[in-house]
Amino acid sequence: MTSPATAPRTLDPVRGRSFVFVLGSPRGGGNTETLARYAAEGLPPHSTGSWLSLSELALPAEPSGPLPDGPEKVLLDATLDSTDLVIASPLHWYSVSAATKLYLDYWARWLALPDLDFRARMRGKNLWAVTAYARGEDADTDPLTGMLGRTADYLGMRWCGALLARAHRPGDLEADPAALARAAAFFAPER
Repeated sequence: MTSPATAPRTLDPVRGRSFVFVLGSPRGGGNTETLARYAAEGLPPHSTGSWLSLSELALPAEPSGPLPDGPEKVLLDATLDSTDLVIASPLHWYSVSAATKLYLDYWARWLALPDLDFRARMRGKNLWAVTAYARGEDADTDPLTGMLGRTADYLGMRWCGALLARAHRPGDLEADPAALARAAAFFAPER
């Protein structure tokens, strides 16, 4: 059962849902991005999807000023304007990529900005994960999914789970019909 703090947001029937895919891979077109793009083909009706690559919107290790600007402002606005946030990060050392972790570290900065009201504005959003991993089993992604699930709980978001696939080389996903079927149904409205 969904608690009031993590209930899905009430949606404007005309606007629908707004999915933002945050790509955390250091290179474009990898297996995680490919998996996310297959999944995006199944977005619910009246939904929009936008894509942001953390390798193209490189955040500095430390914020450059008191207020968000540049790539930070682009990411902040997209994060706040979404109803559904999809973290698409390959599995790196049992967790998200370094760029994805830095993006999430910026959430702490945004929580501390007094006029932003970040926590209240994140409450009720849906948080999803998409990850491909080269070796091991699905259980090896537990630290990644655990971190994102706890993040969702902390902010009153709804944790919607993770789409996982084992893929080492380009083309591995296309050779895995079960992974493609999971991707096609990942964003199904009945979830």
